[in-house]
Amino acid sequence: MPPSRDAIVHRGDEDEVCPVCKSSRYLNPDMRFLINPECYHKMCESCVDRIFSSGPANCPVAGCHKTLRKNRFRKQTFEDINVEREVDIRRRVMTVLNRREEEFDSKLDWDNFLEQREEMIFNLVNGVDVGKTEADLQQYASENMRSIRTNQDLEAKEVSSFQERQNQEQELARIRRQAAREEKENERKEVMASREDLLSRLASGRPADAAAIAREGQKVLLKKSSARRSEEERIRLKQAALRGSDSKKPGQAAATAAEESGSGLIKGLKKIKSPEPEKPYDPFGGMVPNQRDYYTLRDHYPSPYLDPIRQDTRVLAGGYDLQEYYSRTLLEAFAGLGCFINEEVSKREASSLNAMKPVGTQGAAPAAGSSSQGSK
Repeated sequence: MPPSRDAIVHRGDEDEVCPVCKSSRYLNPDMRFLINPECYHKMCESCVDRIFSSGPANCPVAGCHKTLRKNRFRKQTFEDINVEREVDIRRRVMTVLNRREEEFDSKLDWDNFLEQREEMIFNLVNGVDVGKTEADLQQYASENMRSIRTNQDLEAKEVSSFQERQNQEQELARIRRQAAREEKENERKEVMASREDLLSRLASGRPADAAAIAREGQKVLLKKSSARRSEEERIRLKQAALRGSDSKKPGQAAATAAEESGSGLIKGLKKIKSPEPEKPYDPFGGMVPNQRDYYTLRDHYPSPYLDPIRQDTRVLAGGYDLQEYYSRTLLEAFAGLGCFINEEVSKREASSLNAMKPVGTQGAAPAAGSSSQGSK
């Protein structure tokens, strides 16, 4: 009789002995060992129930004085306890230092952050500057709680979205398989019906019409198969277009602007840019009506030609306004005061001369000198 799955899994654990009650798996095959992330000492489930059911207690392993709680005990996942401990430390550190690449100014800053996070994981795993590393983690977590929660929510949404896409793809694949089976079955039925119709027509017709009936039946089959292929191609193109439109959709929006870390643990984060307050609506786009830079418009300008018009009702009856004439005339008179023609002409000539100069490389002058010496 082949060994069971549990027997294969625990074959290397037959000699495991509980450090508290000294029971071994060899004598008790149903015994389960549990570990606690505080110290990762392994002990049997019965000892855990007996020691920690009444409340927190010190670890019963000799030399370990850490306080353990029953709800923290769990089954060991990896065979090597060091791997189990490293996985837990990595998960805890990456939960706190969960910055995203789009939160950094450059790719170099993102790589430096990844290196810093791996260095902190290495220190905690190997016991190097554990106190300082833990203090930095706690300080960073307390100062950046908002960004940590925001990134956790984004990660959860990405995971759920990915799972939803996978479920949709599996459902579409199932529908396509079912449609293919139905199409194949319908095709088989159509072929059988065409053959039966052809045989019945041949049986009821004259012998001279056998060739014509056969050719007609073959044409019907070709038309049906061509229509079926055209429909399949149309459906395939439509699905490809839908997949293309889904791939072009914008991805999940990044987290809000990164919070500034007071401890300075992470460098290169983007600065928070507060939006500018909305300005009141300006229908003139910044231009102030009736405001000039070089002159001030008056109500009256003495003129022997315009003074009679001011009192002539025949001219003013049609809506003629002398103020409009004054404004237009002064604007045209002072329009060129802000333009400096000589400076513009000199800049234009300089730019044209630079454009006409040939572009040379660093090796052009030595090459020209060597060529001239060689010609001599």
